[in-house]
Amino acid sequence: MMKEKNNRTKWFHLRLTPDEYQKIMKEFNKSTCRKLSDYARKNLLQKPIVNTYRNQSQDDFMAEMIRLRVELNAIGNNFNQAVKKLHTLHQIADFKHWLLSYELEKKILFNKVDEIKKHIQKFAESWLQ
Repeated sequence: MMKEKNNRTKWFHLRLTPDEYQKIMKEFNKSTCRKLSDYARKNLLQKPIVNTYRNQSQDDFMAEMIRLRVELNAIGNNFNQAVKKLHTLHQIADFKHWLLSYELEKKILFNKVDEIKKHIQKFAESWLQ
């Protein structure tokens, strides 16, 4: 069976004041509609419009996770550089220096992982309330 084409061929022009336009744009930006015409069509035909909303606790959580990710990436880069340095060592003194540096980086990494665990636990507790 062929599906009947439902092309939109009729135009509907509308003039608005700047305030009216701003109000409509504000509501359009809150919706999940990709095009203003889709939003206007649904609004005029009284069809349901799905609005997006922001959860502040999730926003805070994501900001904290982004900050921690940046720090973990920096620590990972330092660790990779240390391992590359290990492959180029020829003297025992260099090796001892690398071991001390490695232990420091390892402590920093474990502290950051613990910090991430605490934030995830805090988020989980607030989510369950």
